Amino acid sequence: MKTRSSAAAPAPARSVPAPARRATTKPRAKKKPLKDDRNKPKKPPTAFFYFLEDFRKTYQQENPDVKSMRDIGKACGEKWKTMSFEVAYYDIATEKRAEFERAMAEYIKRKESGDFSEESDYE
Repeated sequence: MKTRSSAAAPAPARSVPAPARRATTKPRAKKKPLKDDRNKPKKPPTAFFYFLEDFRKTYQQENPDVKSMRDIGKACGEKWKTMSFEVAYYDIATEKRAEFERAMAEYIKRKESGDFSEESDYE
C-alpha cells in the first residue's frame, strides 16, 4: 500500500487578512489646501463660452417658454457640434488668451521681484 507523504502535497495558499495588509503600508499624508492668490489673473473662457453667451440670448428670444438652463445648454451644445469653424468666437478667445498670457507674465515677474507680500493678500 502506498501512503501519501505530506511533503509532496502542495500546501494550501494562505491569504493575509486585510487588516494585516493595510498595517504594513504607510499612512497617507493629507493634502493641505492651496491658498488662493487674489492677485493672480483669472483664466479667460474658451470660444464655446463666448458662443454660449450669444446663443443663449437668441434662443431665449425665439423660445420664451423654455426656462431650463439644461435645455438651453443641450440646444447650444447640439448647435456647436453641427457648426462649421466659427472664426469670430475663436478670434475673441485668442485675443483674451493673449491678454491673459501678458497679465500672467507680469504677475510672475512681480511675484518673483517680491512686490506682493503674503500678508497683504488676505487682509
